[in-house]
Amino acid sequence: MPATEAITLREKLVSATEDILNRDVTRNEKLFAVCELLADEVPTFNWVGFYLVDPNAENELMLGPFVGASTDHTRIPFGKGICGQVALSHETFVAQDVQSEENYLSCSLDVQSEIVVPIMVGDEFVAQLDIDSHTKDSITEEQKETLEDICDLISDEF
Repeated sequence: MPATEAITLREKLVSATEDILNRDVTRNEKLFAVCELLADEVPTFNWVGFYLVDPNAENELMLGPFVGASTDHTRIPFGKGICGQVALSHETFVAQDVQSEENYLSCSLDVQSEIVVPIMVGDEFVAQLDIDSHTKDSITEEQKETLEDICDLISDEF
């Protein structure tokens, strides 16, 4: 296939996410399927999960669907760690070396890089996509933009 016809990973992931979101299943089943997609398609994504704003707690995230090793971080207060920081800033955060981040909550000694992307409905923060990598400096600008596109699509589920 000529290069001009090649489908980029970004196009593939966004299209596959759209297909997942069109399924007649629960929101959590859709979110879990997106986790599986990202973990399967991007070799450096070792843990992929969602943290949702807990409607029954003040300024606290609760762990939602994820793939990868289990985590002790099932609840995170806004402001604590990178996830809690993104809950306040509503801005994507990329840590190419988590050990250099003062606010990092360690989930595993294997984690080297992390990206957290907020999910917004209008001006309201509702959830976030959190991805850990066992490879330092592994989060590319294209991955960041792709994940932001995916989170924009997912916002319609809230």
